[in-house]
Amino acid sequence: MSDTTENTAEAAPEAVEKRISTEHAGSLPPEEVERITTDLIGALKTVYDPEIPVDIYELGLIYKVDLDDNRNLTIDMTLTAPGCPVAGEMPGWVENAVRAVEGIQDVTVNMVFDPPWSAEMMSEEAQVALNWW
Repeated sequence: MSDTTENTAEAAPEAVEKRISTEHAGSLPPEEVERITTDLIGALKTVYDPEIPVDIYELGLIYKVDLDDNRNLTIDMTLTAPGCPVAGEMPGWVENAVRAVEGIQDVTVNMVFDPPWSAEMMSEEAQVALNWW
């Protein structure tokens, strides 16, 4: 996508709400960026925090995704708490999951803690799953 886009793309077949910003200021066709974004969301939804029965996408742990013309992804993500016991492992889980997206060449996952995660970042689906409302 040529500009930062958030919640503006058409819903995926499963009506997945796009809660991340996929930045792309290059020459990839918009439909290819859309396909990658949809497939990326599906891949991210397979990664779970082992202490919380909700995937990291719905928890709001993915802050930013950049896609370059060489189909390399850079993902900024966080944890529910900086002292999370899987802090060292989760970036690898995310990397492995999104490498399965067709057309992706390389993946870099950055752990960030600014802004700090809060329960308000969870989707409505996550709040319902956790009885948090």
